[in-house]
Amino acid sequence: MIRRGRAYLEPRDAPASAESEQLEREGYTIIRGLLSDAEVAELRAEIGEVFARDPPDERNQLPPEDRDMFRYAMLNRSAAAQAAVAHPRLLSVIEPLLGEDCHVIANTAWRNPAGQPGSHGGQNWHIDAGPHVPLPQGVRWPADIPHPVFALGVHLYLQDCAMEDGPTGVLPGSHLSGRPPPHDRLLDDDLDYDGRRVEPLIAKAGDAGLFVSDIWHRRMPTRDGDHGRFFLQVHYGRRDIAQRILPTAQANQLSPEAIARASTERERRVIGLHPPFFYDG
Repeated sequence: MIRRGRAYLEPRDAPASAESEQLEREGYTIIRGLLSDAEVAELRAEIGEVFARDPPDERNQLPPEDRDMFRYAMLNRSAAAQAAVAHPRLLSVIEPLLGEDCHVIANTAWRNPAGQPGSHGGQNWHIDAGPHVPLPQGVRWPADIPHPVFALGVHLYLQDCAMEDGPTGVLPGSHLSGRPPPHDRLLDDDLDYDGRRVEPLIAKAGDAGLFVSDIWHRRMPTRDGDHGRFFLQVHYGRRDIAQRILPTAQANQLSPEAIARASTERERRVIGLHPPFFYDG
């Protein structure tokens, strides 16, 4: 656990919640009953209005039916979404791992229709970025040193999510691996990490599922009786990690002249103009 000192991050000695401890140890946790029925209803209504009003965002080369499942930059579009990402109980779980000055780096609404799992890359085992501390094959993170957390994802559930709905599955402890999932097993339902099998994030509306960005996770296959999924996704990062709420082509700190002078892809990236990638949808 960490805290922001007078200037720098330092080890935290104050107690943290059981959810914070599970996040650090296992790489995931669920906060039960985070949002009230009224807060869930307000979020559903405002996000539903965004889906009805705004066309899909053109961020990735997805089929039209897949693009329609997502709306990005939700805290810019919904007051309820902005309030939800700053929920005090949620921040109390996150801040011991990322610091009291952590911030939202991405904020996307997901609405997966029933019976339509889509072809989004989240169907595969993946990590959201990094790994932030890469380790060679066969090297293990020391058991007596807490693994640092640089970014984590949150799903604020706006409807119940059961096994038949294709919940997010995580492999506990895999955030310590320092590696992405094996490339030849990206759709393997039997994948394990250190003998531990998938843990599905089964949730009720109002719950929040949290996972460290380095943990191996995927959307599990849907089953008969699939109701679809509807949740607000929030990614939080340490203060040192840049926001991805808008693509760098839309939000950057560059002059038009500097942009015009960047003639190669590497020159564009070195000044901060990156193509959409992790956290950008």
